Amino acid sequence: QVQLVESGGGVVQAGGSLRLSCAASGRTFSSYAMGWFRQAPGKEREFVASINWSGSMTYYADSVKGRFTISRDNAKNTMYLQMNILKPEDTAVYYCAARTSGIAVPGVQYDYWGQGTQVTVSS
Repeated sequence: QVQLVESGGGVVQAGGSLRLSCAASGRTFSSYAMGWFRQAPGKEREFVASINWSGSMTYYADSVKGRFTISRDNAKNTMYLQMNILKPEDTAVYYCAARTSGIAVPGVQYDYWGQGTQVTVSS
């Protein structure tokens, strides 16, 4: 059983930065691949970034590449998303996700989801 809790959302101005955290409860966090997804009003949930079990491999959506950085601290059972140069189009509810496989290649299914944290970027 894995439970995920996102935090760090808020309201920022375009061009600003925000750091999201995902705290995980579970014995085998270090073996899980993790991902960030987001859903804007009226849109489908979309992939943002993912990271494999060790943090040695990361993947990003083209829309955030170069601006966002995903990382993890297995000792703290926590994953992070550093978001820089934020744009109004980044406004969405951001969700943390985990999968029991350690492989984070885009397109895979995720087994656990958090409740989400709101990120609002003003223009």
